[in-house]
Amino acid sequence: MNFDDWLLWGFVGTVVLSVVVAAGQGFGLTRMNLPYLLGTMFTPDRDRAKLVGVGCHFLSGWAFALLYLAVFHSLGRATWWLGALAGVVHAAFVLAVGMPLLPALHPRMANEQHGPTVVRQLEPPGFLALHYGVGTPVAVLVAHMAFGAILGAFCDIDLR
Repeated sequence: MNFDDWLLWGFVGTVVLSVVVAAGQGFGLTRMNLPYLLGTMFTPDRDRAKLVGVGCHFLSGWAFALLYLAVFHSLGRATWWLGALAGVVHAAFVLAVGMPLLPALHPRMANEQHGPTVVRQLEPPGFLALHYGVGTPVAVLVAHMAFGAILGAFCDIDLR
């Protein structure tokens, strides 16, 4: 694996993923703000949360890029369509498993059984993150497919 490719294309893929989800929010497809959700796990300050969340999101993007590259390496090839397919699997896991588990991990998020408290005021995402809008699964799916396609198309995997 080329370290420079991982850094560059993991960053580019995360930028594109972030732009797609933000565009979905801007166009009213979803109410989900991923940097805000991630950042509020670490700070109650709304403005600082967005900054911290962007940092967390890019670190996560690089971590997931490593996982994608490991999959490509194990398959012996990397193509845009394999990356997009990996993005479908990733998005399905995020939507079906990760989002419903988020209230258990997030110190400021209410859960569906007990509702909000003074500290836990963020709305839980629910299954497929549908509490953030019916278009949320579409935005997340397209964003993750783009992330994977970028990695599959541009990262050089060393098969020696």
